[in-house]
Amino acid sequence: MSGASTSGDWDYIVVGAGSAGCVLANRLSEDPRVRVLVLEAGGSDAHPYVRAPVGFLKTFQDPRFNWCYTTEPGPGVDGRAIFFPRGKVLGGSSSINGHLYVRGQARDFDTWAQMGNRGWSYDDVLPYFRRAEDRSTGADDFHGTGGPLHVSDIHERHPVCEAFIAGAEEAGVPRNPDYNGAVQEGVGYYQRTIRNGRRHSAATGFLHPVRGRRNLRVETDAHVLRVVLEDGRAAGVTWRRHGRVEHATAAAEVILAAGAVNSPHLLQLSGIGPAARLRDLGIPVAHDLPGVGEGLQDHYAVRVVHRVIGSATLNERAQGLRLWWEVARWLATGGGLLAFSPAHVGAFARSRPELELPDLQFVFTPASYTDGVVGQLQREPGMTLGVWQMRPESRGHVRARSADPDQPPAIQPNYLADETDRRAIVDGLRWGRRLLASPALEPYRGPETLPGPAARSDDELLAYARAKGATVYHAIGTCRMGADPDAVVGPDLRVRGLEGLRVVDASVMPTMVSANTNAATLMIAEKAADMIREARRGTAGRRVEGSTAATGVPAS
Repeated sequence: MSGASTSGDWDYIVVGAGSAGCVLANRLSEDPRVRVLVLEAGGSDAHPYVRAPVGFLKTFQDPRFNWCYTTEPGPGVDGRAIFFPRGKVLGGSSSINGHLYVRGQARDFDTWAQMGNRGWSYDDVLPYFRRAEDRSTGADDFHGTGGPLHVSDIHERHPVCEAFIAGAEEAGVPRNPDYNGAVQEGVGYYQRTIRNGRRHSAATGFLHPVRGRRNLRVETDAHVLRVVLEDGRAAGVTWRRHGRVEHATAAAEVILAAGAVNSPHLLQLSGIGPAARLRDLGIPVAHDLPGVGEGLQDHYAVRVVHRVIGSATLNERAQGLRLWWEVARWLATGGGLLAFSPAHVGAFARSRPELELPDLQFVFTPASYTDGVVGQLQREPGMTLGVWQMRPESRGHVRARSADPDQPPAIQPNYLADETDRRAIVDGLRWGRRLLASPALEPYRGPETLPGPAARSDDELLAYARAKGATVYHAIGTCRMGADPDAVVGPDLRVRGLEGLRVVDASVMPTMVSANTNAATLMIAEKAADMIREARRGTAGRRVEGSTAATGVPAS
């Protein structure tokens, strides 16, 4: 490692060019007088695996694009350590995810506000969802057009998908053409962050169009080592790039947008977190904040799988000469197999009729995968229905293992620790079987391969869930927003007890949204950008001593 260098003064330093970081880079640099530095540990997203929607099968375990974390062994999952991917590339997890655009229920955000987070109710956040969006079907009361993020409908409707939707209606789940609209409950095709057959990540929508701004610098392969504190204020950051340690100062704020794993880990490495635990690791305590890294939540999914008869599925289209034809088709038209997201149809249902709102989310695709081999389609035609409880009660943690920034943190989601979660996952499997047993699917339904006919009782279904379930990659809550003493950030997303430091990513969510988390993360960053700009207007004319924030772009 070579000696340290200083990379100049900035107004804002954003750590992480993932979903939230890309939004912040775009919005904060709109003012040409404001200088923004973005530091991303990963590299470029200019790769076919990132651009092709089906490329998520390749990026899932590729360390070029992925932190490739693994959870701690969990008692609720038969002592298994579960692979836990997180994006490490421009666009972050929005560059490796499954493209699904799902916001959640209005009640999710109203609950945030009722927990003391004023300004975060559904009525407060809906304008930010709309501002970010470029909906292919046009604008209405719930959707926007002209925003940076393109949201489209599926390009090809498979007959097995049509039969699944008809069968869900037979089972009492109403058809719903817009689960992001007035009501979430129902069944319909997923909305996706795909444009003209290409992934439309946060980097594609928010970052790349503004990379040429003179007041914005984006550094890739920049692994941030710690936040530098001076007199209770975040003064800057230190990072390592190609073996060289560099440092930059922030006249206004340091903003952590590194995600629900890396943001709390970086805080802990910087001496911000539970004091006793930090001392045990040999990390000097800069600010005792017990909630840092606590409260991790994630969605935990299980699958019901059948063979398919009477129709080809995606399995056959991914083999031999047919696959090369699909590649050529995608290159020429943006259509075909390579333009699919991993799930085609979604359903939102109540596990029990007495519930007021849906608590189960389903993902259906006319394909099946080799058990234990991530992303490998089976040779025989199949269909898969995944299910998870949308608002789990189980909570875990993200904790530094040592003071070494190169050692990954301990990630413990505590899947299925709570009885409510165990009951819901069993109910979800029973619902899944019911949906796949519909008369409408009869012409296509072959034998069940998972969980398999032998699993009938609640105990047997729970045992299957413990043995075969996996993450849905929706980590949240480790820098929780709130007004209570255990919260890490306040409703303004400032780290409690410190100046000049905010967290803006999924880690601030106080409870899980009833959805995939990317849409809500983009919304959080949109709202945060407004709060940050408003705070700057409130301090107009003032500058940190020694800052050159009002003049030009700093030298390299």
